[in-house]
Amino acid sequence: MAIEYEPIKACNADEMQDCTQDKHLKMNGNADKIEDDDDDDDKEMGQLALQISETTISNKGEEGPLTPISNSTHLGRRQQQPQHAQQRLVSLDVFRGLTIVLMILVDDVGGLLPAINHSPWNGLTLADYVMPFFLFIVGVSLGLTYKRLSCRVTATRKAILRALKLLVLGLFLQGGFFHGLNNLTYGVDIQQMRLMGILQRIAIAYLVAAICEIWLKGDHHVKSELNLLRKHRFQWVAALALTIIYISLLYGLYVPDWEYQIPVATSSSAPKFFSVKCGVRGDTGPACNVVGMIDRKILGIQHLYRKPVFERTKQCSINSPDYGPLPSDAPSWCQAPFDPEGLLSSVMAMVTCLVGLHYGHIIVHFKDHRDRIRLWLISSSGLLVLGLALDFFGMHVNKALYTFSYMCVTAGAAGFLFAGIYLLVDICGYRRMTLVLEWMGKHALMIYILAACNIVPIIIQGFYWKQPQNNILSLIGIGT
Repeated sequence: MAIEYEPIKACNADEMQDCTQDKHLKMNGNADKIEDDDDDDDKEMGQLALQISETTISNKGEEGPLTPISNSTHLGRRQQQPQHAQQRLVSLDVFRGLTIVLMILVDDVGGLLPAINHSPWNGLTLADYVMPFFLFIVGVSLGLTYKRLSCRVTATRKAILRALKLLVLGLFLQGGFFHGLNNLTYGVDIQQMRLMGILQRIAIAYLVAAICEIWLKGDHHVKSELNLLRKHRFQWVAALALTIIYISLLYGLYVPDWEYQIPVATSSSAPKFFSVKCGVRGDTGPACNVVGMIDRKILGIQHLYRKPVFERTKQCSINSPDYGPLPSDAPSWCQAPFDPEGLLSSVMAMVTCLVGLHYGHIIVHFKDHRDRIRLWLISSSGLLVLGLALDFFGMHVNKALYTFSYMCVTAGAAGFLFAGIYLLVDICGYRRMTLVLEWMGKHALMIYILAACNIVPIIIQGFYWKQPQNNILSLIGIGT
């Protein structure tokens, strides 16, 4: 099902004193009021940040390369607005669909080809691009969704509601309720539930970027790149502040010694305790980094991910870069929980979303294809060069920590890929070859829930012949 965002509902009389009208609703002396056809507060769970698919460009009083001439018709006084023709930004749907394909590919093939699976620690592989690509797409979509606002309070309330829905969905799908393939049981001990995850991170980044777009946008009329920076200067200040906070905490906080325990196979036996020696600052290794310490202190170690990527490092696996038995001299931290979507690392995820927001602003304010491509390529090149330079000088590209260098490299790569898809699809018109990706992009959240979260395989394996092992999945080699 295609999930669409609608224009923000106009303020009623009771809310008028709390609302701020967007001055950019006035063009050529005319101010058009934007209002919803219906309230989207009761829409399905899927109308959330991952699936922000109302990436339309609807200009009033002007034409752009993605905006056909509008044959407006008044539908009555109650509606009080002309019905403008809207055209989707197809390249964004294709980009989202391509990211879904990439995610499914690395999830299913990554075990067979460790080279495309997530990097065990420092470094970058194909799988490490999936999360920042989604966050980048969310940012671009927000720039188009909140192009015009009639009521900031209403827009903020709806953004909070959408983020909360996505958080709840993430807890349900990734909190441990489903026990995976080859296990027909379900349910989770709330005391052991994983609190963070992919959807939770997207929800947090979406909410921060949405609030920035709603409240931190200037009134300047954009005629040049400098005007664009001035209009959104407070958003860039927010991105800079988040970056400074992250880097300061990552390299400045002291990480003391810590310990953890893991249960043994038999419930009657006492759990095993492990002690990890740290006592350092600025360490970015698996054992003594600030990202893990903050999650252990705030979330609790029992609520973290129990199969972290560093189990595939040479110190922790004889089959590295794949999972395998522990070496005889394995360090004590190899079996410790660690969440790759933790609290501090999500701060840089917010910055990725704000970078995508900048790309969306370029679509809104620059109507010429060449200007858009030029500005995207300049921004992408700068990010990519900065990220690689930081990695060379010691700030390693690391997905688990979501380092600043990782953010720069992946956001730059997302910008290059988006510009290429835009050139191919929206400018050259090669849509037939991308129809499947476009469809997947319009239904990304549904595909993610059913396929990437193994909901469909889990349901299928519930139908078996005499023994649970005799199911369709085992016959075709899935889950064996």
